Amino acid sequence: MVDVMTFAFWIRPANLERLRRAFAECDERLGLGVLLHITPSNVPVNFAFSYVFGLLAGNANMVRVPSRTWPQITAISSTMSRVFESGDHEQVRRRTAILRYPRNDKITADLSAQCSGRVVWGGDSTIADIRRLPLPPRAVELVFADRYSLCVLGASAMTSLPDKVMHQLARRFYNDTYLVDQNACSSPHLVFWNHVPDEETEARFWNAVERVVRDNYALEPIKQVDKYTRLLRDAVELDGNAALCARHQEYLYRVRLKALPNDMEALRGRYGYFYEYHSEHLDDLAPVVTSRYQTLTYFGVSPESLRDLVIGNRLSGIDRIVPVGRALDLDVTWDGYDIIRSLSRFISVSGSDS
Repeated sequence: MVDVMTFAFWIRPANLERLRRAFAECDERLGLGVLLHITPSNVPVNFAFSYVFGLLAGNANMVRVPSRTWPQITAISSTMSRVFESGDHEQVRRRTAILRYPRNDKITADLSAQCSGRVVWGGDSTIADIRRLPLPPRAVELVFADRYSLCVLGASAMTSLPDKVMHQLARRFYNDTYLVDQNACSSPHLVFWNHVPDEETEARFWNAVERVVRDNYALEPIKQVDKYTRLLRDAVELDGNAALCARHQEYLYRVRLKALPNDMEALRGRYGYFYEYHSEHLDDLAPVVTSRYQTLTYFGVSPESLRDLVIGNRLSGIDRIVPVGRALDLDVTWDGYDIIRSLSRFISVSGSDS
């Protein structure tokens, strides 16, 4: 379970110490009180990150986990129980409740009424439903809605990559996408090739991805049907905008676009279904990026040029720019929020006039 290992690495003492130093104003800060976290059904480890965010901000936390029994949730929850049973962390235990219950507005409303803050992760419809349930007047609400993400690959930098490095890149791309079936808001759907790749370079990358998928991915029949159905739908709905449709057996589907549509964020794949676009200019992304865009992963392109793309064009979207392989790395800054400070209450102290 790579995602569990990622979480374990994130909560290692060295990283927590880094965060402590980053929030040096903690002497003037308190938690809001009690938080209710509503976590997504399709990213199992998300609940643990959300819980730690609330804890680091100084809050007590009620965390609703998905109804589906994910092995990742079981593993993390069992470990937490063992730690609490030791008796060494009684204060933290008393501020922790991991909840699982079927969708029930009355239960969620009752819990919300007791909270000083609510953190909601999910699709737009889930957030709209939860927002109908009132909070106390001074309560804070953070919502992490449905977003769209992409990957930028520098074709020139990939031309002469050794096979070992190409395999490592393919593995990192796999971790960003197939580990969560592209369901995470930070998983890429569009692969934007900066500069037109030669056929050999493009084929080497995708063939390397296919090999990683073959060795690691459970390709269930429903996933094959879903991808093939999506391909047939695209053949009709793209209305001639598809320059190439390629299948790597049933493991990987690619649709190369002639132009980026204004509603690019509506083109989403799952289970290894990707859209591609070739361009000599990064700025070709600017006209289509909306506030729904979240994460841009990259390889072979300087992060400074990507930062300039976002800031120079004052784009309303793209909140994260991270290397390929780190799309799923949650951190205390997410969706443009400074989560720890957003879930804190700051105490302002002024000196006397004398």
